Amino acid sequence: MTATVQSHGDENVVWHRHQTDKAFRAQQKKQKPCVMWFTGLSGAGKSTVAGALESRLAELGHHTYLLDGDNVRHGLCRDLGFSTEDRRENIRRIGEVAKLMADAGLIVLSAFISPHRQERQLVRDLLPEGEFLEVFVDTPLAECEKRDPKGLYKKARAGEIKQFTGIDSEYQAPDSPEIHLPAGEVSITELVELCLESLKQRHIIR
Repeated sequence: MTATVQSHGDENVVWHRHQTDKAFRAQQKKQKPCVMWFTGLSGAGKSTVAGALESRLAELGHHTYLLDGDNVRHGLCRDLGFSTEDRRENIRRIGEVAKLMADAGLIVLSAFISPHRQERQLVRDLLPEGEFLEVFVDTPLAECEKRDPKGLYKKARAGEIKQFTGIDSEYQAPDSPEIHLPAGEVSITELVELCLESLKQRHIIR
């Protein structure tokens, strides 16, 4: 086991390199680790698609973990609000957790609105080239409002929620996502198959 000093701001904080590494864990699981970052408007279907994909991957014998926006705010990010600064910190924390899970050899599925390109780039920069897959769940705003599973759009239109993404706060769609899912046009099953095919093409799964 070796330890290396990191650029952390504290010279006494070191990163320990262990004998069991990412390559071994990935080989053990017969897959390549990656972070699939599902982004899109509220109600676009991010968690639904990610959950259905995780179920299919599990059926195929793969090792995964799904990080969901609401679930994470019950624990890891329970101290954060919804200001611009808190939202950025929320994504930073999730990015660091996803990185650790990828180091464990997992296929990590992260479902977050993450409305700004800069925030998503921050997570991409944490990972080796090719290990971050941006998945754009592309559902039109009108369709998301129609679904409104949590009643949030109705509250935002009534002025009860301020700075709501897609209404009075900007959503920056990905310029060139690794996976583009036309979620307003095809079924969940078809979207899952599109994801699986992309993972196979990238040799993440067989």
